[in-house]
Amino acid sequence: MNIILASASPRRAELLKRITSNFKVMVSDFEESDILFSGNCGDYVMTLAKGKALAICSSVKHSSVIIGCDTIVYFRGKVIGKPKDNLEAVQMLSDLSGNTHEVYTGIAVINTKTQEISTEYVCTQVKFSKLSEKEINNYIETGESSGMAGAYGIQGGASLFVEEIKGCYYSVVGLPVNKLYYMLREMGVNL
Repeated sequence: MNIILASASPRRAELLKRITSNFKVMVSDFEESDILFSGNCGDYVMTLAKGKALAICSSVKHSSVIIGCDTIVYFRGKVIGKPKDNLEAVQMLSDLSGNTHEVYTGIAVINTKTQEISTEYVCTQVKFSKLSEKEINNYIETGESSGMAGAYGIQGGASLFVEEIKGCYYSVVGLPVNKLYYMLREMGVNL
């Protein structure tokens, strides 16, 4: 059976390779802004992940398993998405500095042959050290904050900011490998 990752994220593709090298990437055109946050982070990321996976179903010709994912940062009652610009990235990192936030990653797995859909999410707590203005600006100058929920990538230069993590590291990167592995097995996908 074909496995398709509905994501443009090179980090997710790299992590999926830890489970299987036999997959294709198809970028979903799902419009995330159409989904309003209702206050439940788990439901929100699962809905986004499912939307991304469903958006490519009509483009798939053969029986396939489609994997959709979405990651958000949640801090002080607000969803922190991807920064629009460097100024917003500075604000996001300044807010996270010295504090603990939560990272939610939702996964949706769709079997196009059986129409079975499975959704799950993982929540991980991340504590940042107190960051100086210079540290934040130096990090933003690397370009890593662009396109990243919360304006950082834990697998890159922002690893220096992380004082403590409780939960799944790979979920913070964008694909909780353990969770996905068992979801695929439960769906009968032999890897």
